[in-house]
Amino acid sequence: MPIPRELSTNANQQLRFALLGPLQAWRGEAGLELGPVREQALLVALLLRPGRTVGRRQLLDGVWGAEPPGTGDRVIPVYVHRLRRRLDAPGEGSATSVIDTVRGGYRFAPGTAGVDEARWAELAAEGRAARDSGDLDAAADTWSRALALFRGEPLAGIPGPFAEGERLRLAEQRLLLTQDKVDCRLRSGRHAEAVGELFSLTTAHPHNEALAALLMRALHAANRQADALDVYAAVRRRLVDEQGVEPGAELRRVHEAVLRGDDAFLLGDTADNAVRQGRAARHPTRRPTGPRRPEPAAATRRIRHELPVETGSFTGRDREQRLLVAPADARAVTVRAVDGMAGVGKTALVVRAARALRDRYPDGCLFIELHGHRADRETAGRQRVLRRLLRAVGAGEGEDSEDLDELAASWRAATASLRLLLVLDDASRAEQVRPLIPAGAGSMVIVTSRRRLTGLDADRRVSLSPLGIDEAARLLTRIVGGGEDADGPGEDRSVRELAVLCGRLPLALRIVGARVQDRPSWAVAALVARLTDDEYRLDELAVEDRSVEAAFRISYDRLPAAEQRAFRALGLSPTVRLDRLTLAALLGCPPPDAARTLESLADASLVQRVTADRYRLHDLVAVYARRVAAASPDEVATAQEGVFRLYVVAARCAGDWGTTSFPTGPRGIGPFADWEEAAAWLDEAGGELVDVIGRAAAAGRLDEACWIAEGLVDYLTRQGRFHECRTALETLLPLVGRAGDRRMDSALRTGLGILFGLQGRYGQARTWFTEALDISRRAGDRHEQAKAAAGLGTFANLEGRIAESMAHFAEVLGLVGELTHDDWLMGSVMTRAGDVHHQLGEYDKAYDRYLEAIALAERAGSPRLLGKTLLRLGGLQLDLGRPAEAVGTLGKAEDLARRLGDVPLHSAVLGRLSAAEADLGNLRAAAELRRRSQELLDEQTGSAPEIAIRHRLIRPGAVAEDLAGARDFFERGTALPATDANRARISRVLDDLGRRRRAHRRPDADEP
Repeated sequence: MPIPRELSTNANQQLRFALLGPLQAWRGEAGLELGPVREQALLVALLLRPGRTVGRRQLLDGVWGAEPPGTGDRVIPVYVHRLRRRLDAPGEGSATSVIDTVRGGYRFAPGTAGVDEARWAELAAEGRAARDSGDLDAAADTWSRALALFRGEPLAGIPGPFAEGERLRLAEQRLLLTQDKVDCRLRSGRHAEAVGELFSLTTAHPHNEALAALLMRALHAANRQADALDVYAAVRRRLVDEQGVEPGAELRRVHEAVLRGDDAFLLGDTADNAVRQGRAARHPTRRPTGPRRPEPAAATRRIRHELPVETGSFTGRDREQRLLVAPADARAVTVRAVDGMAGVGKTALVVRAARALRDRYPDGCLFIELHGHRADRETAGRQRVLRRLLRAVGAGEGEDSEDLDELAASWRAATASLRLLLVLDDASRAEQVRPLIPAGAGSMVIVTSRRRLTGLDADRRVSLSPLGIDEAARLLTRIVGGGEDADGPGEDRSVRELAVLCGRLPLALRIVGARVQDRPSWAVAALVARLTDDEYRLDELAVEDRSVEAAFRISYDRLPAAEQRAFRALGLSPTVRLDRLTLAALLGCPPPDAARTLESLADASLVQRVTADRYRLHDLVAVYARRVAAASPDEVATAQEGVFRLYVVAARCAGDWGTTSFPTGPRGIGPFADWEEAAAWLDEAGGELVDVIGRAAAAGRLDEACWIAEGLVDYLTRQGRFHECRTALETLLPLVGRAGDRRMDSALRTGLGILFGLQGRYGQARTWFTEALDISRRAGDRHEQAKAAAGLGTFANLEGRIAESMAHFAEVLGLVGELTHDDWLMGSVMTRAGDVHHQLGEYDKAYDRYLEAIALAERAGSPRLLGKTLLRLGGLQLDLGRPAEAVGTLGKAEDLARRLGDVPLHSAVLGRLSAAEADLGNLRAAAELRRRSQELLDEQTGSAPEIAIRHRLIRPGAVAEDLAGARDFFERGTALPATDANRARISRVLDDLGRRRRAHRRPDADEP
């Protein structure tokens, strides 16, 4: 089958997929074989989530549903491997595969292939944009191209719950888009093209009332009223006979409109006038049988246009304006709402949109300021506004009443025959707006508010954010430069910096622009310097009656007292992103209460929603929040203590050491259910964790700063975030002498020792551990002494200095009796002691130590330590000649490693499992496990444990007749750090194996 035309437009995408029918794929012009249907189903589950990580469990559930294979999710990597071989270009490795292996699962690399479903979505969106802009012909033609991509039933023959759900979704979207296309053709007068298609669709979907309504409208436009009425009768008969229900309200309205001959309702105001003129010529005496709509009162009153003057420096907001000026339903009153923080430019946007819309509303354009957030004006009462509106449309009846209901009824009666555009600026709540909505069909109301008016029925909501940096710099340049000539792509760098300091807020940008205009001698760079200091920034953003701080104060003053306190507390957050746990810690309240407060503040536009459960303060709002918080020093101290201790608890809980490994500072796991929940919460903070530590230190909370840094060592190094970990620890070292917890002198140095040791920089690690050991010995701190000595012993063992390692572990074992509170440290020591016994051939002692360590790791709730110890126990069982036991032990370790996302541990476990399967004679399984282990490791950056694993994997590969593969795997590892010491030794191993193999194969190998 040829490649669909819409998929062949991008020459750069050689790989193409067609999902809108039977699944097909091409590379260039050649079709690809995609394998069994279950593998195709897995491919579909990745293709329809481009760029998103899909976990193994999600894939298993989506492909097999309630009947998974006996191997469980272990089949997923096998299927992924087969798909890569089929889809990847010849000669490409896993690093450039179209299917990425990422932490937590797999993802289809975005941008590597053309997919007809993605092209369908693009064309559908393009058509919607054309329709919203009023170009109905372009919308219908674009949607026709989109619908042409379907080649039958989507995903035909693909099994599994995910494919079935997507099949239903795509079929439903196809039908809805077809209806939208036909509706556009009707509204643009192309009814003849629609009739035939609609007859086909209604035959295929005999109970679809929306399609029947469209067909009736098309037949009415073609002067086939009898046929239109027959369609209604047939649909009604089917619904009553087969389902026992009457037609819905919309289909009944269409039926009544056909009976009345109501062209305005059936064809809409945008329909081609020729359609109506032609129909009128054929029926010159036709009159509607229903009540006639009253004529507008335009002849007896003066049409008012009250929009404010539009400023010439308006910039950006193209997308938002398109939403506001999109065509509206001519049969109803349309309400559109704009919300956003103070100074974001809501009024400027709606005035510009209203001017673009004004010609569509022949009965006037009214503008009312409701003063919902004005310090110098009382909020406009609804009775007063209604009297003002009645006068504007020339209706005196009922104007003198004080009763709100009576005034609202008079307003509805006065506007029933009018088509108005009404702008209500700065509403404080939805109930302030509802009585003001006019009654005339086709009228439009645009409302602005700082609050999100969720109680208002609106067909479109626009939430304004600050301008993009390019738009902000352009606006500022226009103001300062005095016109369009200054508008260009080369804005001065200082102008962009000034725009950033203004938070890209239009009000702030206009204020600083006015200040520069007023004092031309000021350089923009000088004003940048004045705004850089947060303490004075809001003072600089004021000119005459305009003030950013005053705008924020009004929003703040209107909050209830509890929300005011929460707002002040949010200004003290050490991270930009906020969530309910952060606010709960700042306030000392339950997380559900904090979540409700955040929602209320978001509705008031004082915080911005980032995701469903994450928020942030705009930069200038944060400055204001800190300013008002500073007036309550007791609150500041309490809030800071609460939030920094939350980070202490999270860091300790997320690490593998367990909360019992920290003898000082907060206890327990706080609001977190387990280490996974704490780690996920820290993940959301991203790169801000170092900033949290810096802010804690700057606030004088040095103990908390040190505890956070200490707790984060395991969390950060496990993810390879060595630079962040080092920055945090080295930032605090010069300050640690001022901390109240003297344990930190040693603990921070031990953290640096762990950091450098994991990077394979053993000399630096030894220096830091030695310093920590000396400090803890002098202080008599047995706990820190044991940690430092254990670190020295661990990395001495990795370097092969067994005697030195044994001496350090002997010191640790002498302290074990004093460490009963620290299960993780005792378990770690027992694991390392087991390693030493194992290396010395003392297998019984090693076995006992490993079993002790496993019990301690389980008691401490340390999955990583447990996984590492199970790995070592499995290796010992292999050395004891018990491979069947090793498979069971290593299987548990693999489950833990996968759950942890610990790639080095997972790779090492797979390598050991490979050896166990080989010992059992399962050579094919052994080869597959070894391949998976190497593949995992190739996708990671280098650290000392990863290098060690890589070296351990070389010999099994070479012995298994894959000498070339083993050498290639090793050579790829030589680019990793700290390999020089092992390079020559491993190379000699490979050369020796090669010589032995060649000698074994020569017939005269034993001859002189």
